[in-house]
Formats: sequence, structure tokens, C-alpha cells
Amino acid sequence: MSAEHSSRTVERLRPFGSTIFAEMTALALEKNAVNLGQGFPDTDGPASMLATAERAIADGLNQYSPGPGLPVLREAIAADRKRRLDVDYDPASEVLVTVGATEGIAATVLGLVEPGEEVVLIEPYYDSYAAAVALAGARRTTVPLVADGSGFALDLDALERAIGPDTKLLIVNTPHNPTGTVLSHEELTRIAEIACEHDILVLTDEVYERLTFDGHSHLPLASLPGMFERTVTVSSAAKTFNATGWKTGWALGPRVLIDAVRAAKQFLTFVGGTPFQPAVAHALNHESAWVENLRVDLQSKRDVLSSALTKAGFDVKSSSGTYFVCADVAGIGETDAIAFCRTLPDRIGVAAVPVSAFVDHPEPWKTLVRFAFCKKDEVLAEAADRLLNL
Repeated sequence: MSAEHSSRTVERLRPFGSTIFAEMTALALEKNAVNLGQGFPDTDGPASMLATAERAIADGLNQYSPGPGLPVLREAIAADRKRRLDVDYDPASEVLVTVGATEGIAATVLGLVEPGEEVVLIEPYYDSYAAAVALAGARRTTVPLVADGSGFALDLDALERAIGPDTKLLIVNTPHNPTGTVLSHEELTRIAEIACEHDILVLTDEVYERLTFDGHSHLPLASLPGMFERTVTVSSAAKTFNATGWKTGWALGPRVLIDAVRAAKQFLTFVGGTPFQPAVAHALNHESAWVENLRVDLQSKRDVLSSALTKAGFDVKSSSGTYFVCADVAGIGETDAIAFCRTLPDRIGVAAVPVSAFVDHPEPWKTLVRFAFCKKDEVLAEAADRLLNL
């Protein structure tokens, strides 16, 4: 971007002119590298879901859907949540279809946080959180995940200290991108206690809720005592059904909160893609076996990539969910993950992203790199061979 164009961006958005994903994907294309940077799968979702979308287009579902989303999808979302997690939502007033989880996150922050109020993020954080806070004219503060054995845990003492008189919202992401951490029942219980003690709202990003490994399970924060009335839960079809390009997500919560989210959402995109909505509803209602097979397959892919990284000399961190595994490059003599990731496509033809791109305090994360394993087996095998060249 030219200096002239950069100077015309409002100050609060200048740090968000380009994402690390765009930079690393461009390098991967330029160097014909295996792209393990951006978290999108390279296979399609269930065939019956795709066929339902095709029928919807052929049957004329090509105009605006209702503002909250098609009833068939809102009902399927509520039924799925009740069936799997035993949390009740009224599909008429407590379920809002969004253009992906990203819009759900932005609309929640815009609809519930006043300019100047504070939003607490857990770092590393997905980059859209900070951008949403900036769009709202709010302030952000962060609390860290910290080393815990081969993985990470939330610094609960730091969270307690971070809550102040201006804190309006806490954003929680579990299963966690970028680290693959699944917050424990104990951690989530303490988060709930802190939220209730300080009377703050919580936005919980649960897009990887079904993709957990090694016996770990997802606990929805809204199910804990005192949390339903103060929690907006965001999820989507993207990762669950290999449909990242459909941008079909949802926000769940009590009506008083969802009304606020909808007030912002309707002036961002108005509505999402209509023919995708009955297809996602079909998948939620009928494709639980497909999702379970996906989960098992992803766990295997995680193991393949983790093994390759270990053989290449990386210190590999445990990943209990998501599409991602993190590895420390200090073990191969590297001191800067950003520089490492910028040269990796040219050196061996593999792209990844530095975890320090997702934090406000980079020092503890300066040698950690995130790799995506949501790729075909042959792609991961090629990446493994190339990694050994390090």
C-alpha cells in the first residue's frame, strides 16, 4: 500500500492494513510452496450438503433471506446445540445467522461495546478480535496463555487482575486458534466466576467446537452457572463442514444481547448467502457421522505433521483441537519466527505463520510458529519431506 493510501486510513485501523495470512499466502503462491499457513481445508464437505445447496439454487432460493436467517437454519442450529450440548436457544429470538464467525464477532463487539470501553482478549488471539475492538473505538487489554507442560494454560491470576471498572467484554476462544489449546472445565469455571463477580459480558468463539482430540471435549461457556444471560456464543459451518468459502456462521445468546448484535449486523452485510443456509441446516441435522470422521482424520493429520516437525528438530507443542499445531523454532537455531516464516517458502517450499502476529506482547512468543494440518494426506507428506531439508 502506498504512503498516500496508508495515510487516508483512519488511525485506529492503520495497524490492520494487511493480515499475516495474506502475506504468507502470497509468498506461498510466489514460491510454489506447500501452504500450511492459512487454515482452510483442501477437500469438500459432505456430498449431501453440497447437493442441498445446488437444489436450493435451482429452486430459486437466490434472493435475500430474512434478516435473522432462514428459519430452517436457525431451527437446526438450536436443535444441534440442544442435542449435543444441552443448551436451549429459542430459534426465533436467540439465534442469528451471520456471514461467518468473523462477522458474528465484529457485530457483537460493535453492538455491545461503547467507544472507550475496554475489551479483554486472551493472547495469542485471532487477529479479527483486535480489529473488531478498533472498529468499535474501544480499548483492548490482553492476558496470556502460559506454558503448561508441552502445551498452554490460561493465566487466571492475570485475568483477574486485568478486569477493571471500564471492562465491558471478555473474548474467549476454545478450542483455541492458534495454539490448539482446549480450555479445561476448571479454567472455564473460573472464567465464569470472574465474569459474574465483575458483571461483564463474554463473547465466546467456538468455531472448532467439534474438532477436539485425544479425549478432550468442548464445554460451552454459556452452560455454566450465571453465564447464559451474559454470553454471546459464535460458531460457524466453515470448519465443521469444510465450507470456509460459504461464510455461514451464527451468534447465539439471550434476546437482549442478540438484538444488539443484529442491530450492528444488519448494517454490515444485511444477510448472508441464502442457498447455503438450507444446506448447512441439512448438514447439522444429518451429518454427525461425517463430522466424527473428520475429527478422527484431523487427529491423524495432526500426528503426521507433529512427527515430521519433531524429526526436523522443532520443539512441538501439544494440540488438543482445531486445525493447528505450534512448534518452537529455537530448537533448530532460529531466534525470530517472523523472519523464519518469511524465508521458509524460499528455503524449502513450505509456508507457515508466526504466532507473534497474534499478540500484543511478542517476547514470549517470538520463536513459535503455527502450522495448519487440515490438508490432504499427500500434501502433508510433501510438506514433511520438505521440512526434513531444514
